[in-house]
Amino acid sequence: MRTWFITGGTPGGFGMAYADAALESGDRVVLTTRRPEELRGWTAPYGDRVLVLPLDVTDTKQAEAAVAEAESRFGGIDVLVNNAGRGWYGSVEGMDDRALRKVMELNFFAVLAVTRAALPGMRRRRSGWIVNMSSVAGLVGIQGFGFYSAAKFALEGLTEVLRQEVEPFGIKVLAVEPAAFRTRAYAGFADESVDGDLPDYRPMLAEVRAGMIEQDGRQPGDPARGVRAVLAALTQDDPPRRLVLGSAGYDAVAGQLEGMLAELRGQEAVARGADFPPGR
Repeated sequence: MRTWFITGGTPGGFGMAYADAALESGDRVVLTTRRPEELRGWTAPYGDRVLVLPLDVTDTKQAEAAVAEAESRFGGIDVLVNNAGRGWYGSVEGMDDRALRKVMELNFFAVLAVTRAALPGMRRRRSGWIVNMSSVAGLVGIQGFGFYSAAKFALEGLTEVLRQEVEPFGIKVLAVEPAAFRTRAYAGFADESVDGDLPDYRPMLAEVRAGMIEQDGRQPGDPARGVRAVLAALTQDDPPRRLVLGSAGYDAVAGQLEGMLAELRGQEAVARGADFPPGR
């Protein structure tokens, strides 16, 4: 029986989908959320196999305390799912400075804080899984979401290096890159405004906002199916390092990488010509 520690336990989101799947497989779950009162009815059928903890992941001390409580209750964390996150939109030039720092704090630094809190226990036990919920936006920049993309690109780089550093301790790391999935992530865009940005960018942002509102409730991705794909990946003898979820996401990432590779190969002579001549 494994113990899961999952951040971002919002009803209808990926965090809840992970928790349901883990509990259905007989495991134990620590689910963290900023609003634990929303989950009172959900916990009842699972008894002492589930622990809901209040957590603002941007508070490092709270993150450390939540991990310590989970380890005290269940003896250790086997799978950490860094799921908490949110996307704000705005132009790179005009987005409010406080908002862009919130984007980075929640989507990057908070993931780092929770991971660093959980790693000592995993290292002592010489085992564990860390699943970082990135995004297709971490591989393909999304117009209007420059700072969200930047945070996810940073998370991708962190995940790549972390994987190498913790492998000797029996810890495995997976980056998951979902496309548009039918969660509540798009629900708040109807209440957002583009008026706070620079006037030149407002038409672009209005189009971005309209697209998110139109997609809300119609996203093609199924969180339950996506989570089952992740759980299956964790059981593979040679698990993937990253997992793109969703048809549109696969197409976007494949197109991006193929274009980058073609451009790279076209610049091979330039790249190699920047070295000192042989023998120098």
